[in-house]
Amino acid sequence: DTVNHSTPQTLYTARGSLAAASVGNYALFAGGYTGSSYSTVVDAYSNNLVRSTPTALSVGRRNFAGASVGNYAIFAGGESGSGSYAATVDAYNTSLTRYTPTALSTAREYLAGASVGNYALFAGGDTGSVSATVTVVDAYYTDLSRTTPTELSVPRRGLGGASVGNYALFAGGENTSRVATVDAYSTDLTRYTPTTLSTVRNWPAGASVGNYALFAGGNSGSLSAVVDAYYTDLSRTVITSLSVAREGVVGASIQSYALFAGGYASSPSNVVDAYNTSLTRSTTSLSVARMWLVGASVGDYALFAGGYDGSSYVNTVDAYTNL
Repeated sequence: DTVNHSTPQTLYTARGSLAAASVGNYALFAGGYTGSSYSTVVDAYSNNLVRSTPTALSVGRRNFAGASVGNYAIFAGGESGSGSYAATVDAYNTSLTRYTPTALSTAREYLAGASVGNYALFAGGDTGSVSATVTVVDAYYTDLSRTTPTELSVPRRGLGGASVGNYALFAGGENTSRVATVDAYSTDLTRYTPTTLSTVRNWPAGASVGNYALFAGGNSGSLSAVVDAYYTDLSRTVITSLSVAREGVVGASIQSYALFAGGYASSPSNVVDAYNTSLTRSTTSLSVARMWLVGASVGDYALFAGGYDGSSYVNTVDAYTNL
């Protein structure tokens, strides 16, 4: 059982700090920063890795979040340029038609997305600086109506999101200091606070495999290789560390693996760490070392798209499958 790698057609526009979400037979990569402008481009990859470019975002932006619910991939928040922060929400259905549902209750960047039951949740973020972090959570139902459930227990940005069983989890992050807090929301949007991460850290990556939600890497004052695994009952174990400590790593899942790709070590990284359902780790590589990339899954593939290689923004897409 191995992880196989390919490089499908590149993004339409090279960019980093974009957002990703999946719907139906598509993985969508939206927005981001090109080095000179805030992009509205959306690249859609089908389950056989054919790329199309559906209707653009209503507002170009970076540092925003994606999550999926029902028949929609939803993109929320972000920085839209010149110190302006967006509350805008764009939603794409299974036919890639774009809708603009009710905006976020608070405009913000560096928020996290995760899904549970009939809801896509967007949690935390900041309104301009690390001292302006928020606790707000916006929840979108399958009909795109918005509610605001119980807020996070601690305000923070740069948190990780992942789902397991009947819970969406938001882990780590920072306000005026790094935190280890984990907030979990059930299918009825009740909030729980399970065991904290084993170390305080911001910018961890979340991904799910089997009965576990994993939170990997980040920065705890130095670059972290720690991986915390939360079971369906929210109990926590600490598993084999990443092969290389790094922040800005991103996660995506395929049939029997959670993959953590790229990020920043002492320079942009090409490392991909793969955890199977037994939480055993193997490693592979990206075709281009980079940070500020993003990950999403479609069909039998986990895709990692865009990013910054240390000198320029890239349009590279790496695809992984274990079939």
